[in-house]
Amino acid sequence: MTSENRQALMDGFRDGVPIGLGYFVVGFSLGIVAKYVGLSPLQGFVISLLNNASAGEYAAFTVIKSDAPYLEIALLTFIANARYVLMSTVLSQKFSPDTPFHSRILIGFAVTDEIFGITIARGGRWLNPFYNYGAMLTALPGWSLGTACGIVAWYFFSEAAVSALSVALYGMFLAVIIPPARKDKIIGGAVAVSFLLSFLAEKFFPEISAGNRTIALTILIAGAAAVLFPVKEDDDDA
Repeated sequence: MTSENRQALMDGFRDGVPIGLGYFVVGFSLGIVAKYVGLSPLQGFVISLLNNASAGEYAAFTVIKSDAPYLEIALLTFIANARYVLMSTVLSQKFSPDTPFHSRILIGFAVTDEIFGITIARGGRWLNPFYNYGAMLTALPGWSLGTACGIVAWYFFSEAAVSALSVALYGMFLAVIIPPARKDKIIGGAVAVSFLLSFLAEKFFPEISAGNRTIALTILIAGAAAVLFPVKEDDDDA
């Protein structure tokens, strides 16, 4: 390993520590949901290791509880995590053309909102893959271990305490949607419409599974927002 790669690895490791700590807390809340679904600590650990996304994982746990078929689980997870395809596309342009294919695959596996943010903020003409490796080494274990610990917590805390801890998951979702909704009225409106339509869909179409309702509403609302309120590009960006 060259000195440049070693330094990039250590920089990523350092920047990934606070992300890993935050992931542990969120993963802990997801672990409580996973235990409610009936998953073991090992199952929760593996799922979080392979699916590094809070919204996608929560959606998966929801449809698992409803005993949904594998295809529905896979489709819902894909739609919930679709934004990572765009992030991966952006990152792919930031790495040198000489970057090995296996490095691109590994980096793409660990594209999360936070890792994407710290990576894209790096300066220089080309990004160093070892920076991502360092961030992954601290961020991803925090997510997986947090989920496993959340499941284990069921055995050591009272039902009331576990129920209180699970509120943190909803706090996380509020932290995700409130800032962009305050900055952009269109996003705020889309969030409000999603709440309303989700309530109405559950009330009037109970025979449709939760997973299929989520898939249909996600495509409908996101598609309508994209058509009615397209994002305008600046001349420089274009």
